[in-house]
Amino acid sequence: MPEKGLPTPAPFDQQQRRRRTNISLLRVLSLVSLVAVGTYVTLLSNLPSPKSTSSIPINAAEILDKCANLNVTPGPPKDFYSRSQSDRFEQGTKSVLIKNAKIWTGGKNGTEVIERGDVLIDKGIIKAIGRVDESRVLEEYGFVEKIDANAAWLSPGIVDLHSHLGVASLPFLQGASDTDSLKGLVQPWLRSLDGLNTHDDTYRLSISGGVTTALILPGSANSIGGQAFVIKLRPTSEKSPSSMLLEPPFSFNGSGIEPFNPPRWRQLKQACGEFPSQIYSGTRMDNIWSFREGYETARKIKVQQDDFCSAALSGDWGTIGGSSAKFPEDLQWEALVDVLRGRVKIQNHCYEAVDLDGIIRLTNEFGFKIAAFHHAHETYLVPELLKKMFGGEPPAAALFSTGARYKREAYRGSEFAPKILAENGLAVVMKSDHPLLDSRYLLHEAQQAHYFGLPDNLALAAVTTTPAKVMGQDHRIGYVKEGYDADLVLWDSHPLSLGATPKQVFIDGIAQLEHPHVISDKPLKSQKAPETPDWEEEARAAVQWDGLPPLGPKESFRTGSDGQVVMFVNVESMYARSGGRVVQVFEDETERSLDEKGTANGVVLVRDGEVICSSLIGKECLEKLERLKETAEIQVKVVDLEGGSLAPGLVSYGSALGLTHITSESSTNDGAVINPLTGNVPSILRESVVRAVDGLMFESRNALLAYRSGVTSAITAPVSSGFLSGLSTAFSTGAPHGLAEGAILKETAALHASVSMSASGASVGTQVGALRKVLLGEKKGELGKAVQRVLDGVIPLVVTVNSADIMASLIHLKKEVEDTLDEGIKIRMTFDKAAEAHLVAKEIAEAGVGVVVSPVRALPMAWEQRRILAGPPLTEDTAITKLLKHNVTVGIGALDTWDVGNARFDAAWISLDSSGLISKADALSLASTNLEKLLGTEGEGENTDWVATRGGSLLDYEAKVAGVVSSRRGVVDLF
Repeated sequence: MPEKGLPTPAPFDQQQRRRRTNISLLRVLSLVSLVAVGTYVTLLSNLPSPKSTSSIPINAAEILDKCANLNVTPGPPKDFYSRSQSDRFEQGTKSVLIKNAKIWTGGKNGTEVIERGDVLIDKGIIKAIGRVDESRVLEEYGFVEKIDANAAWLSPGIVDLHSHLGVASLPFLQGASDTDSLKGLVQPWLRSLDGLNTHDDTYRLSISGGVTTALILPGSANSIGGQAFVIKLRPTSEKSPSSMLLEPPFSFNGSGIEPFNPPRWRQLKQACGEFPSQIYSGTRMDNIWSFREGYETARKIKVQQDDFCSAALSGDWGTIGGSSAKFPEDLQWEALVDVLRGRVKIQNHCYEAVDLDGIIRLTNEFGFKIAAFHHAHETYLVPELLKKMFGGEPPAAALFSTGARYKREAYRGSEFAPKILAENGLAVVMKSDHPLLDSRYLLHEAQQAHYFGLPDNLALAAVTTTPAKVMGQDHRIGYVKEGYDADLVLWDSHPLSLGATPKQVFIDGIAQLEHPHVISDKPLKSQKAPETPDWEEEARAAVQWDGLPPLGPKESFRTGSDGQVVMFVNVESMYARSGGRVVQVFEDETERSLDEKGTANGVVLVRDGEVICSSLIGKECLEKLERLKETAEIQVKVVDLEGGSLAPGLVSYGSALGLTHITSESSTNDGAVINPLTGNVPSILRESVVRAVDGLMFESRNALLAYRSGVTSAITAPVSSGFLSGLSTAFSTGAPHGLAEGAILKETAALHASVSMSASGASVGTQVGALRKVLLGEKKGELGKAVQRVLDGVIPLVVTVNSADIMASLIHLKKEVEDTLDEGIKIRMTFDKAAEAHLVAKEIAEAGVGVVVSPVRALPMAWEQRRILAGPPLTEDTAITKLLKHNVTVGIGALDTWDVGNARFDAAWISLDSSGLISKADALSLASTNLEKLLGTEGEGENTDWVATRGGSLLDYEAKVAGVVSSRRGVVDLF
């Protein structure tokens, strides 16, 4: 239903007639004013001492109209809900009746759920919700397409408050990026609409993730980068950028603008901190001064306008120019003047407290508001500061869930920020910054925010109702309500459950998925919001330590000769390494109520880092413990997992983990290897090979967070700009330094190379030819020794490659090299990244090549990645399932160091997307044993790490890592 106080719906044509009537009435009043002014002039002429007056300008009515509406607050017309069809209605769109859905409406602060209801959509609008009488619908509307939701969840469409869809188009091509202008620090006259490309490959992908609306922002290279525009993502019949707009703030009329009455909300992008400062070789002082200078220019124009209108509305035309009176305005600065009039939603890129404070002071100096601080990594540390904004209403914080520490400004970011901000009464938005994060998976940001403590109602609101409100569009999107736009998503599971996938997406009442591939075997528990772990202690520590809490274990003790035994109780499942893969040892599949949570009977005994007993029925392990006590003096540490699990530690590969602390800070990094094809390699380095082990750095925050998330080891190659990088190494993510026991697991693992269409200065043929020479040419120096180990089949050759065509060339090269070797010798080759590997899956399998897929959920960033296999709901298979069906050994990697800790959820998601092909044990193998095979670190026996999780398995959103038992390092760490 419409919000309280709003009128009931009426036909759209009545709305238009009323708008025209209102405008006509205003013009009549303006003419009456002119008559009064004319009478006033006549009276003046009859006075004894005549005063010189000027005539009234010919466009006086227009001027008076503008002056009368100068400070009107934007919003929908009063009769907005009387519309009978949407302003975005496409002729020929079918009416649709969705039956038997479980509807999350967005109402009552996100707590309102209609357990079983129907939704009628017609002409782009939601016409009815609840129990809809089907016979009456047929009588009134004629043919209506009916969809039986069968109790599936229905929500509003996902709203992305921070996107560069269309202005940072994918795949990246020359001239396809229109995010940043380098013409000046303050440029409010620029508009993202003017760079909006309708041919971005990712519109369709984002829609398939349930995203229906996005705010398209300019980049962050400027203090004021320009005006932003709200779009609906669906393709239109007009096929133009303008036709994608949702409530544009003005009509486009020549070089000027024609305002609406009442006005519509405008959007402006601002940025503070290091990005604009670095781009323009300035400082934060320069950044804030540029704001002040720009707003002072706008303030002066506003004062001129106010003085002008004061005279015009009082009929004093003479003091403002008489017949030549002209409203004072400047097209370059009119957007900033509108900011000062409260008619613009400012979206402000801003990270640190120092910058947040500067902008808050700016709002009070010039009297305007910020709609949201974006990225906003330190907002959770200074919530009271945000409440000091002009007007007293704090801005929203638009955040990433776990994306942090990628630059200095983001170093204190916390996964608990959404929870902390919400507890302090601030609005939280989760955003993508697409294509930095793929907006297709914006919902996953909300899911992770919920996992780390944001209540479920606020987490789902953070990608629907809250961003709609922040951009001033909550009168028509972000809710499932009568009179609102028919932007809806029907999900295969609860939207906050891991891997939730649309069964259908509606934008303006138009179904967007032509032949959706629906996963029908989602587990029953996925139909409700996950019960998230208790993070109170961690959240308090994040604030207490100013964003840098200690990440070491709460308790740590040595295993070995001291007789220490760790007894895990209430264990519901267990997985172990066996025969080079992960297998399920046991799992209790008993369905339990909430009151029975944590009542599993399983017991696991660990001594010296080795499992000495594991049983779903704990009696036999308890008996074994008693026998041990009879033969030796032992200490027993009991750890209650409350229905949890034990599994082998996960392995990371693909990022620079271990070679960097802060990615964008060169002083915290190992640095990049010189590309021998394009760089000037010093003679001392010729015939040498770089070893990642020589540059290892321990106890980075990303490594420790990964360790606390169950990733106990990493395989890292030297960072390279292309072709030949060197030898990778394997290390423990929880080790304090390189000399500690078990810190280095394998000094040299694999030899790494890269072949790409994007390589600078070297053709693909040149790169393949150079690799051929390396493999078949004379073997000299350290590089020659490493290559010989590849030829002997001792270590793998790992090639970073995305194009299926290049993969074909590399498979030919592999055969060519093997033809020169002794009979039976096969070189071990692994393709890394491998976006298009599914296109040659059969050939990869026949050649005995393995594949590490990263990122796990593909995005066509470059031309050679454009032929991705999107996965459900667009395709039945993912790249991983397609490769596995051809018996290819597959592992999964991560591109960014901050993302390594999400490996457990990546693996779980892959299993959920596989329609039963990939078991939980197989999913764990993808992120552990398979990587070790593909990257040359297998064969170390069953000496391993164990990860204990409380409240579920390592693959469950409900579970929290409780500790790590490491025979490699000889320690037990409890968190």
